[in-house]
Amino acid sequence: MFGLTYLDISGSLGLCATGLLSFNFLLGILLSTGFKAQPFWKKLPEKIRILPIERIHNWTAYLALFFAFLHPCILFMDKEAGFEWKHFIQPLNAPKQPWIVLLGVISFFAILVVIISSQKIIKKKMGFRTWKNIHLISYATALLFLFHGLLMDPLLKDRPTDFIDAEKFFSEICIILLFVAGFYRYRYFLSKQKVASRKKQS
Repeated sequence: MFGLTYLDISGSLGLCATGLLSFNFLLGILLSTGFKAQPFWKKLPEKIRILPIERIHNWTAYLALFFAFLHPCILFMDKEAGFEWKHFIQPLNAPKQPWIVLLGVISFFAILVVIISSQKIIKKKMGFRTWKNIHLISYATALLFLFHGLLMDPLLKDRPTDFIDAEKFFSEICIILLFVAGFYRYRYFLSKQKVASRKKQS
């Protein structure tokens, strides 16, 4: 189909999942900071401020999971690759780069856990604190998936990572964005802690 191989399609789906998961991560950080009360948000155009950020955050998570699932499924159709369904459960037995495959499998199931635990009925039964602790998995999940994409050889020939390749550069940009966003999220947490401690002292 249009000269594309199963390997090409699988790689493209992986890139889609990478972009969606990164975007979802950034939206999650935004939602956790009381962004609507922040000065920068109030200065944005109204068309942006009326966007349903929480709904977009939820749907990008579903789409990321969908593409992350299709990514290996298409690969299973490539007989030369040698990947089979059992490698979903036994990634260390994968024919190529098993430890990197393991990162992808762990991240997939972690995304699944985060999404399931975020359903209203389940979230209500668990309580906010338990849900929050589980939801923190998403921070590590995003990085696992991104490093999986960064280190995996797109041609499955066990070649060393070409860090200036366009696909790898995309993963690198996403990793940098997540680290920067995570850093500022941590600073926001510290500032909230300081405000809380001052209130207690007063």
